[in-house]
Amino acid sequence: MKTKNNDTVCDEQIFNNFFKANAKTIFNHIYYKFGNEEKANDAVQEAFLKLWQNCTKVSPEKAKSFVYTVANNLYLNVIKAEKVRLKYADKTLKTTHESPEFLMEESEFKLKLENALNALTENQRTTFLLNRIDGKKYKEIAEMEGVSVKAIEKRMHLALKSLREKIDGI
Repeated sequence: MKTKNNDTVCDEQIFNNFFKANAKTIFNHIYYKFGNEEKANDAVQEAFLKLWQNCTKVSPEKAKSFVYTVANNLYLNVIKAEKVRLKYADKTLKTTHESPEFLMEESEFKLKLENALNALTENQRTTFLLNRIDGKKYKEIAEMEGVSVKAIEKRMHLALKSLREKIDGI
């Protein structure tokens, strides 16, 4: 986001534009790490609140990095406090009008997929979901994670290799 020297994140219009342009991507990034929509929303809201509170200290060019860092740090603090609870988060089944056989196969596949995704390292899982679900390019993911594009390529390679081994038929 290119700005004039006198523009700051404290300008409400600039802040609103920045929020609209980046909130969804930051939410998805944190959501893939949390696995919990409510906590991801909280982390993103808190990150933007901290940006607003520190708007005089953060230039518009550094705002995106600031918000990612704050949201990621909030994520790490919550994980530290609730690691066991997140591991055993209960999943609810949705009712559909499909045949029982289809529902059973679907639930078995979902369980295989979930187990395979949980078996990935956090970095591999985040990279995989950001690329395959959000459609982010490796360069964008590397910028979010603060690593090189080569590191993202390696994570993706290892994630795909692991998923192929754990899920038959892919």
